[in-house]
Amino acid sequence: MKFDYDLLVIGAGSGGVRAARMSAQMGAKVAVIESRYLGGTCVNVGCVPKKLFVYASQFSQEFKDSVGFGYTVDKTSDFDWATLRDNKTAEIERLNGVYRGLLDGAGVTIIEGHGEFVSDHEVKVNDEVISAKNILIATGSWPVKASIPGHEHTYTSNEFFYMDQFPSKAIVVGAGYIAVEFAGILNGLGCDTHIVYRGEPVLRGFDDDIRAFVSEELQQAGIQLHYHTTIEKIEKLDSGELVATFNDGSTCQVDAIINATGRKALVEPLNLAAAGVTIAHHGNLDVNEHYQTNVPHIYAVGDVIGRVQLTPVALAEGMYVAHHLFSSTSPRKVNYDLIPTAVFCQPNLGTVGLTERQAIEQYDQVDVFESKFRPMKNTLSGNPQRMFMKLLVDVATDKVIGCHMVGQDAGEIIQGLGVAMQAGATKADFDSTIGIHPTAAEEFVTMRTAARRIGRNESGA
Repeated sequence: MKFDYDLLVIGAGSGGVRAARMSAQMGAKVAVIESRYLGGTCVNVGCVPKKLFVYASQFSQEFKDSVGFGYTVDKTSDFDWATLRDNKTAEIERLNGVYRGLLDGAGVTIIEGHGEFVSDHEVKVNDEVISAKNILIATGSWPVKASIPGHEHTYTSNEFFYMDQFPSKAIVVGAGYIAVEFAGILNGLGCDTHIVYRGEPVLRGFDDDIRAFVSEELQQAGIQLHYHTTIEKIEKLDSGELVATFNDGSTCQVDAIINATGRKALVEPLNLAAAGVTIAHHGNLDVNEHYQTNVPHIYAVGDVIGRVQLTPVALAEGMYVAHHLFSSTSPRKVNYDLIPTAVFCQPNLGTVGLTERQAIEQYDQVDVFESKFRPMKNTLSGNPQRMFMKLLVDVATDKVIGCHMVGQDAGEIIQGLGVAMQAGATKADFDSTIGIHPTAAEEFVTMRTAARRIGRNESGA
């Protein structure tokens, strides 16, 4: 059979675009199908607009902090939501153009429309059937909503970045990284902000000390945390305000409710049954070490496979597929064990390696080094915000196996430490590194005394 393309990519997000570009540059004939926007979730309704909104939300605290340094601040509350929202949209549209230019420059054909399988080698788009020797599914994920009465009145992360009016009081449902980031944005921009979460504390899956510290900082910043709480129904008043009824019968009247309870793989519109691709019980696509689905010439990367929902991971996976298919050199495997991660809550969180709980399960003896302090800037500003740093060290090898930080620029700092850990750095390497003074980051190379020893055999017996 003669195919139209060597590779057909469904979804022009981070992973799909990277795979398409690299494959085309290796000589393959490639097309990308996209039904919404170039750049995927990250560029349009994820990382990029989120980070821009975080920057905006930090100015209110900066204005307050500046007073202690001699500035006179007259108007710190004149914030215009429409200006931020529309400037953000203009930047996203610019980035959409950049992605289009990258694909065009690599010789990739862009097909706009909804794609669905008609066979294992054919995809229908806009009444046209396109064939390909290999097909890559990179459709990403989609926000989920709880099926409760009135859920249609709530926002998801998709709509959050385009709200017509900025709320004066809002509920964020959930306590994962999206929820705490959105709560920080709302709070920083002047909204009376509430987090409603069925568990306790926030950021399940992160290091327990980090979770507790972030929770304290959120409350200190004025965000109200409603633990062990769910919303049972939502009513919309004639005024446009929403009344949320909680599981204990109490109510809360707000201007907006934002669902941030998770995302699911976007596979339903693809008609995968026509291609013989099976969907795992958890809703994702299962793939092997080469990112092949159960149909060997159909691949999948990114959020749709449900491994690690991060843009750089999708990029690495897309690169692997391109090299696997069209390069004579062996592709570099993605290291899922050491993925530096940042959460842009306020203060920021950065982490790489194991949590303390994971270290206890995997190692006999681990020394825990930690430090909590008020950063130098806040001594004059009066800002009560603190920093927290933590290192986990395998006693047997002296290797640093976990590194965690909450504080300003945590993501920037942890990125460098991620390189060190990837290279196998030991605690002795950290200790022998000269610190940059005065910085917060130098704390990572000056922590000398372990706070405690943990592990399967922490006593050393």
